[in-house]
Amino acid sequence: MKRLAILLLALALPGIAAATDYTVQPASSTLGFSNTFQGESFDGHFGQWTAAISYDPANLAASKFDVAVTLASVKTGDGDRDSALPGKDFFDTAKFPTAHFATTGFRRQGDQVIADGNLTLRGVSKPVSLAVTFKPQAGGAVLDVAGTVKRLDFGVGTGDYADTSVIGAEVKIKAHLQLVAK
Repeated sequence: MKRLAILLLALALPGIAAATDYTVQPASSTLGFSNTFQGESFDGHFGQWTAAISYDPANLAASKFDVAVTLASVKTGDGDRDSALPGKDFFDTAKFPTAHFATTGFRRQGDQVIADGNLTLRGVSKPVSLAVTFKPQAGGAVLDVAGTVKRLDFGVGTGDYADTSVIGAEVKIKAHLQLVAK
């Protein structure tokens, strides 16, 4: 009888521990950022990216995010900026075509969930923490994440562009993802 109970528990545990896998709906999702240039705020977004999302707010240990961004797909609405960002002085997409963020864990900070992970950009990997807001909906969910990175930590805009009074030092990252359960 004891062996049967252990076997049943062992079979049930993998199902309990798994987070829900989601598919991102690209048409209603955005991955963007904001910064300042000469004191004026501007927003940008990436048109090409993929995200593997497994999430369970009741079981953060089983949750994970894995996001890859095609940096050349950046758009800010300003032609000069849009042509400069993929260049060698900023993202250097010829050498580093993608950025990658993967979670290393999740934690609660009061009522807020924080996704800790590593961001790799221009060949530099640094820890990044993102605030997570997860709202279940019929058949899926809405996932919003937000955080801040220091662009110079990743070598974005160095040299003539390192002056943080011209281009802001801190870049706000924000994503709004419409998810459908797999």
